[in-house]
Amino acid sequence: MTPTDTRSLYLDLFEKVVTNVVYRDAPIPSAWVPGTDFDPEKRENGLDWPSTAHTMVGLKRIRNVRRALETVLAEGVPGDFIETGVWRGGVCIFARAVLKAYGATDRRVWVADSFEGIPDTGAEGHAMDREMALHRANDVLGVSQDTVRRNFERYDLLDDQVRFLPGWFKDTLPAAPIGQLAVMRLDGDLYESTMDALEALYPRLSPGGYVVIDDFCIPACRKAVEEFRDAHGIRDTMEPIDDYSVFWRRGR
Repeated sequence: MTPTDTRSLYLDLFEKVVTNVVYRDAPIPSAWVPGTDFDPEKRENGLDWPSTAHTMVGLKRIRNVRRALETVLAEGVPGDFIETGVWRGGVCIFARAVLKAYGATDRRVWVADSFEGIPDTGAEGHAMDREMALHRANDVLGVSQDTVRRNFERYDLLDDQVRFLPGWFKDTLPAAPIGQLAVMRLDGDLYESTMDALEALYPRLSPGGYVVIDDFCIPACRKAVEEFRDAHGIRDTMEPIDDYSVFWRRGR
């Protein structure tokens, strides 16, 4: 077996483990995601809130992260990986696994989250964010930094290439000690969280780098993305990952 075959087997298995399609854990029922039975189609498309899996993004979106990272590594697009809104950390753990599988020692994985859940935007927040009121689900969506760190440790992937940015995006991202980014994955759900991440991070994205929007199906998130692209004259084609998420590559 060649090193390439071994690497592929490792990452193929990692995709299944981090989404837990192996043991098929039951979803956590909620007003947004009803039902308590494991549904492989929902897990494929990231439509449930797993009770055990370390990510809720599903197999299609995990594979998108893998393709993006493998492409920037193959093409030499400089920069790190960041996810804004990490839940239990599964996507960032997978990103670190990809870098390790390819022996990429010069790139970091940035783990950006409040580690308290979704912010309560309050009376002064964006109207669309107030209407969603996702903070009401913080008993599920709020995962501590200690828990995420322990999840990295379970895979033996917590090292000095993993950096944490705890706090609200508007406070942490503008001054974050990040140089260049090759892949930025935004999973903040809200208008304000999405706009804060785009404004702080997009200027650091290398040409040929990837922007991944997990929550494009949410009207508030979509509005932030469209307004940002219009304001900055971004015409790079957005491509669907599944029915809920999109990505584009920054023009060279």
